[in-house]
Amino acid sequence: MGRGMALALERAGIPAPVLGRVRRAHDTLDAGLLLLAVPDDVIGAVAAELAQAGAVTGRQVVLHLSGLLDRRALAPLEPTAAGLGSFHPLQSVARASEAPGRLAGAFAAIEGDERALAAGERLAAALGMRPVRLQPGAKPAYHAGAVIASNYLVVLADLAERIAREAGIPAEDATKLYLPLMRGTVANLEQGPAVALTGPVRRGDAATVRAHLKALSAGDREIYRVLGRAALELARRAGLSDEAAVSVARELDGGEP
Repeated sequence: MGRGMALALERAGIPAPVLGRVRRAHDTLDAGLLLLAVPDDVIGAVAAELAQAGAVTGRQVVLHLSGLLDRRALAPLEPTAAGLGSFHPLQSVARASEAPGRLAGAFAAIEGDERALAAGERLAAALGMRPVRLQPGAKPAYHAGAVIASNYLVVLADLAERIAREAGIPAEDATKLYLPLMRGTVANLEQGPAVALTGPVRRGDAATVRAHLKALSAGDREIYRVLGRAALELARRAGLSDEAAVSVARELDGGEP
């Protein structure tokens, strides 16, 4: 993400040094905005290094890119009177070259003091992103949601692929079998989860749920049940009748099929 941000900033013509593992206290004093693109566990150390080197002044704003940590990770820089905060691009970037296009239209979670918030909003606007301010202490819950939406989606795709192989589908087909379905589901989410949810739980099809549970291994069965219970709550909110919901819940909560 750090390299991707640097490329996106360069293309947008924004003079903001991105400080990573190698480039830290060099050429910082002329920049109004500094971005720390380093692992979470060294943000404090890098901030201390910058403070000790006199590389940050009170006229500057420093933002780190962590999704979990807040402005307190930059505590060593507080004596400089610089604006301190964080700017988390809410997007998955596997290759730096993809970042400029991927970041455009994505959300950026920002928090910190007022100067940091203002700088984060200007940065988001320059990159074509949509800034959202986080309340103090909200980052761990916010970041957990991001992990569920992105990382665990990948895990679910891998799980579905494995189950397809176990069902006898050739590996070369199983790898891509569910991708069109997943793309369609993500597209449907533009209308909201209650509209996007389809399938046996949404229909109240207890017999299909029972057949699925019977077909799965013990470990996969438990995953199906946990996700099925969450889907059932969503289906209820979307209008599933109480009678149908009870039938599905009975299958999900029952003993080994």
